[in-house]
Amino acid sequence: MSLTGSFHLICFSQVYTNKLSSGVSILSNQTINFYSVSEAYGEFSNFAGFPIELDGKRWPTSEHYFQAQKFKETSHQAEIRKESSPMRAARMGRERKRPLRKDWESVKDAIMRQAVLAKFTQHAELRELLLSTGESRLVEHTTNDAYWGDGGDGSGKNRLGQILMEIRRTLREAGDTEGEV
Repeated sequence: MSLTGSFHLICFSQVYTNKLSSGVSILSNQTINFYSVSEAYGEFSNFAGFPIELDGKRWPTSEHYFQAQKFKETSHQAEIRKESSPMRAARMGRERKRPLRKDWESVKDAIMRQAVLAKFTQHAELRELLLSTGESRLVEHTTNDAYWGDGGDGSGKNRLGQILMEIRRTLREAGDTEGEV
């Protein structure tokens, strides 16, 4: 939807976006908060219903994949992959009756990045939504998580938001429009 020489103001989830002829949207000095799949930018949540294919398997959501990777035992992974909802998959991943893989703390960011990258390269509409955020700061705004989110008051690490911004930059630099990164 690129119009050469045209300048359009588009209201995009309550954030005004300047859409330029290059097809790149520029949002400068804006913050986009996301968390619930039912709210603006809910597609950025790992609970959003966008299946991904990784490791030769189809995962119902990126949350299913991420939670399953906490365990080396493939039977635990299979149980999580078969869960009916991302919330149930998350609960299973947080249970400690299964042995957590020993290297989890050192690999969890890379695994999250792999899951999120798959999600945004395997779904063109998500890729376009992410790219349309321009240079906006992306924040998983929640009191429930101070590592992946902002802790609700901005004191959290916001690692999911940071990973999304890294992937956005990677997609933009690759000139990705066909899902190849």
